[in-house]
Amino acid sequence: MKITNVEALYLRLPEIQKRTDSSQDALLVKITTDAGIVGWGEVDGCPAVAKAIIEAPYSHTLVTGLKSLLVGENPLDVARLWAKMYQATLYYGRNGAVVQAMAGVDIALWDIKGKALGKPIVELIGGAMRDKMRVYSSNMFQFTVEATVARAKSAVDSGHTGVKFGWEPFGANEATDLRYVEAIRKAIGDTNDFMLDVGLVWDAKTTIRRAKLFEPYRLFWIEEPLHPDNYAGYGKVSAACIQHIAAGEEECTNVGFERLIDEGGIDIVQIDLTRCGFTQALQIAAYAHSRGRKVCNHNFTTDINTAASLHFLCAIPNALVMEYCVEPSEISRRLARNPVTIKDGFAHLPREPGLGVDPSEEVIAKYLVRS
Repeated sequence: MKITNVEALYLRLPEIQKRTDSSQDALLVKITTDAGIVGWGEVDGCPAVAKAIIEAPYSHTLVTGLKSLLVGENPLDVARLWAKMYQATLYYGRNGAVVQAMAGVDIALWDIKGKALGKPIVELIGGAMRDKMRVYSSNMFQFTVEATVARAKSAVDSGHTGVKFGWEPFGANEATDLRYVEAIRKAIGDTNDFMLDVGLVWDAKTTIRRAKLFEPYRLFWIEEPLHPDNYAGYGKVSAACIQHIAAGEEECTNVGFERLIDEGGIDIVQIDLTRCGFTQALQIAAYAHSRGRKVCNHNFTTDINTAASLHFLCAIPNALVMEYCVEPSEISRRLARNPVTIKDGFAHLPREPGLGVDPSEEVIAKYLVRS
């Protein structure tokens, strides 16, 4: 079996709000083979940049677009193709957008491998340690406390036992932050988990002060209060706060995660499959396990990410809980013809070959950016 084509499909809502909300567009990777098997992946990054990285022509041996590397290759050689992509992008890659684009390709290759062998991806990456994952409802903060509380109540009413809110307008004002936290905890009750995503806006001392202030509200974790490069600051925060500290969604490589764990001392390692790929995510999760850390996914994009995350989390021993984006974007919530089943607060592992989900051609056609 040979790869015959690699396509980067950029989907975008007609109107994009100026928010830190990655559910408003998406980059899908479609890999076609001469056996008629098609694999799907996704990149969570800058879609136009990732598309350019995939489609770029050959420049020289260390500056090559991903498509030109892959056409003609055996898609079942997943690990070898990861190494080939990494080597052939050394001059402009090694991290960031290039690794994110590689991650989308990697997911599609694993999807092809599962379909070719008639097995779900979870069986190819070690086997299922569980057949479902508890999910939490992942939300943007709304611009009023009242609207945010309505979201929190809706999450609990729909069966979720954990809720997360993040990003703007949270983080700018201590009194306002406290009102949000107090109101959310009251709305969801004492028995449900409350995750707080700060959105990279504090320094270490501010985080420590806020964490002390929030202690009565029993946060399940405090996520990404600091700039992602501030490993020393994370070390101070992790040592000083009683709450678990979660981070990692901006990291793409083993090296970055190792620094975040060892220097930053974080408790919960957040791995985004659409920025790391299965091949690398499994190595990161194993390192986290060796350091006694739990793993959660990051997912604020589409059904492809949801399915990939679920296979990954069900295959590792140190999985904690699964992020599930509930933003109303049709790209985010309606992409798959056959989405992962979410029932009674759990995501249930697909049993079909590969990812177990395939995107709707109608949704792709509706939102595809045609250049």
